[in-house]
Amino acid sequence: MTSFQAFKIMKTDDSISSSIEMLSQKDLPSSEVLIRVHYSSVNFKDGMVSQPNNALVKEYPIIPGIDLAGEVVESKDSRFKEGDRVIATSYEIGVNHHGGYSEYASIPADWIVPLPDGLTLEQSMVLGTAGFTAALSVHRLEQNGLKPEDGPVLVTGATGGVGSIAVALLAKRGYTIEASTGSLEHKSYLKELGAKRVISREDVYDGDLKPLSSQKWAAAVDPVGGEQLASILGKLHYNGAAAVSGLTGGTKVPAQVYPFILRGISLIGIDSVYCPMETRKKVWHRLANDLKIKDALDQMKTTISLEELPNTLEQILAGQTRGRTIVQL
Repeated sequence: MTSFQAFKIMKTDDSISSSIEMLSQKDLPSSEVLIRVHYSSVNFKDGMVSQPNNALVKEYPIIPGIDLAGEVVESKDSRFKEGDRVIATSYEIGVNHHGGYSEYASIPADWIVPLPDGLTLEQSMVLGTAGFTAALSVHRLEQNGLKPEDGPVLVTGATGGVGSIAVALLAKRGYTIEASTGSLEHKSYLKELGAKRVISREDVYDGDLKPLSSQKWAAAVDPVGGEQLASILGKLHYNGAAAVSGLTGGTKVPAQVYPFILRGISLIGIDSVYCPMETRKKVWHRLANDLKIKDALDQMKTTISLEELPNTLEQILAGQTRGRTIVQL
């Protein structure tokens, strides 16, 4: 390897700038595994990293991209060898450790998952952190006892990455899905992914927050959070559960104790960043097997180049993307 392209963000005083630069291996961290990156993906967190005064990045310059998939070029760890196809997502990647928007990445071995049989590198990045988060949400809800016959499952933020994949995963498992979105123009897209019914955000939370309402859903996959989550909790079936993984709707959840003590509901936190490796591998295995959604991945995929990345990062922050965008390197 002589030189390679990478998208880098620099900081000067209170402003930041970005550019595509030619780098060499010495510009990368000294980690155990060097990966030739084939694909990365675009997540809301990547958009946040691209903004000035964000609370995520502690040191600049940074190569963002919290997801990557590719082939091992060099390895100092016996678990990986040259030619292995691998996935790396989350941990400090793309935030405080150079990430996936680069033709090469140097990654700690403990952060790497072997690509499971049944998935291609491209498919793994259409999934990426969003798909892993959606699958972990379904996995945890089913561990909590959820079954298709229990009733409809709500998916919020359904046109986003986590939401779109959650709809498709739940449909694959035979659940009846109600998909909530602020973009009702994408109703047909969500129905094609498997949603039985598409509803507006206002159908979930209309501004009138009640501790208990009529029971509507057996469970919810919620990457939104905020007051909407508090409204969902009061509308779950007895012994229902909500898996929450995001905060685009805000960090404050003004819930009351009544749904928990009168209906026995559960609020399940979904952490895809520091999820233990044993669980991480198990969920990726499910994504390649009983949760495999190949046709849906093809349907929700948009592919871009590094040159198109800055505009896409702005779009994802503005809520102007649908499904999943991957970066081909």
